[in-house]
Amino acid sequence: MVMDGSVHLEKGAADAPFYLTQGDECDVFTAAYTNKLPVLLKGPTGCGKTRFVAHMAAQLGRPLYTVACHDDLAAADLIGRYLLKGGETVWVDGPLTRAVREGAICYLDEVVEARKDVTVVLHPLTDDRRMLPIDRTGEELEAAPGFMLVASYNPGYQNILKTLKPSTRQRFISMEFDFPAAAVEAQIVAQESGLDPDRCAALVRLAGKLRGLKGQDLEEGVSTRLVVYAATLIAQGMSTDRAILAAMVEPLTDDEDIKRGLLDLVTAVFG
Repeated sequence: MVMDGSVHLEKGAADAPFYLTQGDECDVFTAAYTNKLPVLLKGPTGCGKTRFVAHMAAQLGRPLYTVACHDDLAAADLIGRYLLKGGETVWVDGPLTRAVREGAICYLDEVVEARKDVTVVLHPLTDDRRMLPIDRTGEELEAAPGFMLVASYNPGYQNILKTLKPSTRQRFISMEFDFPAAAVEAQIVAQESGLDPDRCAALVRLAGKLRGLKGQDLEEGVSTRLVVYAATLIAQGMSTDRAILAAMVEPLTDDEDIKRGLLDLVTAVFG
C-alpha cells in the first residue's frame, strides 16, 4: 500500500519476496533484530539491498515501512506534522513514528540523499535509549517491541558532500552488499523472469562486462534489476537485441557515442 510519494508499507510473512542467500547475511540481520541493533547496508545500486530487507521483514513477520530518501526529505517527513483536516488541525504520524509505535521495521533507502537533519533524529533510536523525541507534540516515544531501524547507501556513488559521518555510521552494524557471483545472479534472473537459465547466464556475462566500465565510460554499472528487466522482455517474446537496448543500454547513458560502444560490447558477447 502506498503511503505517499516515497513511502511504502508491506506486511506479511507467508509470501516473502524471493531472495537468494549469498552468505550469512540473513543470520546477521536476524541476530541484529533479536538484539535490537540498527543495521546499515552498503552496496551499489540495484544489487538487492531493498529486496533483502523486504524478504527479512516477511521472514520475521514484521510490518515494513520503506522510505525512498531524496534531497528534499526532511526530519518532519519521517516524524510527522500537523495537517488541516475537516477544519481542524491534527497531528499525523510520519512513517518513522508509525514504525516506532507499531514495532515495525523502518527502512531508509539511500539515507545519505536525505537532508542533514534526518540523521540527527535517528541518533536516539540507534542506541540503548531506543527513543524518538517529537518536539512538536512534546512526546518521547519508546520504541515498541519489534521495532528495527535499517538504512542503506551506495558508498561508491556518494561524493564528499553526501556521505554518512563516522559518528552516525558507528551507531549501526554494517553489512557490505555487492552483485552476486555470475552463477548465482543467473539463477536469480531466471527465477524472476522465467527465461531459460542458459540465456540468463549470457545476459549476466554481458552485465559483468558493462560493470567493468564503471568509472570509465559509465557512472554506474548495470544493476541486477535491469538484467531481470531484459530477461523478462525476452521471455515475453521481444528480440534479445531490442530487450538489451531497452533494459541494459539506454538506462545507463544518454551519450550516443557511449551507446555505440556498449552495443559493440553486446555484439562481442552475443555475436
